[in-house]
Amino acid sequence: MNMTETAGRLEREDGETLAWRRTEGRGPTVVWLGGFRSDMGGTKAEALATAAAEHGWPCLRFDYFAHGESSGDWNQASIGRWRDDALAAIDALTTGPLILVGSSMGGWIACLAAMARPERVKAMVLVAPAPDFTEALMRPVMSAEAMHAIETEGLWMQASEYDGPYAITKRLLDEGRDWLILNAPVPISCPVRILQGGEDPDVPWEHALKLANALQGQNVVFSLVKDGDHRLSRPQDLERLIAAVDEMARS
Repeated sequence: MNMTETAGRLEREDGETLAWRRTEGRGPTVVWLGGFRSDMGGTKAEALATAAAEHGWPCLRFDYFAHGESSGDWNQASIGRWRDDALAAIDALTTGPLILVGSSMGGWIACLAAMARPERVKAMVLVAPAPDFTEALMRPVMSAEAMHAIETEGLWMQASEYDGPYAITKRLLDEGRDWLILNAPVPISCPVRILQGGEDPDVPWEHALKLANALQGQNVVFSLVKDGDHRLSRPQDLERLIAAVDEMARS
């Protein structure tokens, strides 16, 4: 942990707790919103925390319900729950203007948070944003066998090259429909920077571009890293991320 970073746990109304880390500083608070099954100890999150300490940005990162160091039963997790986690962390642990930095699913959560707190969110930086992924990216590629298991047993075990098999639940897929945003213009008008890999196997660049076009604001820049993958965690990718956040912090 960076020497200027503090850590704690935020207790939710149901007794579950969110683990968080925070760096103090001046200017808008940079809030890291991680991806599906990712955590605040990932490469991009750590790079952002280091940059925050170097630049003097206030910075908050945390783990969603059933992620990382936070408590919770994965099989009870949902998009709405993670949105509520983000709002709870923002409301309890930050003040003033915010720059939301969302990766993959975190891009969806960032949009939902910006829609819920428009008066506070001044800018967003999104990496391979995956809004509506449960419906647009996950459900369509699931096999008939997987969908049968979900409908009859409530879950299906998905293999993962990152951290082993995990459950995709009926709860996750069905509840995700309550939070879809790409079926209408997205009412976000703050500046947005999107970094997207052209070789991303998980979030096609066309999907991220659909979000860019749906945002109501005009100050939107979509940057395609032609040889980039989904994680965009190479040194050159991290430099792009930090530069985009720095641009938003300075403006």
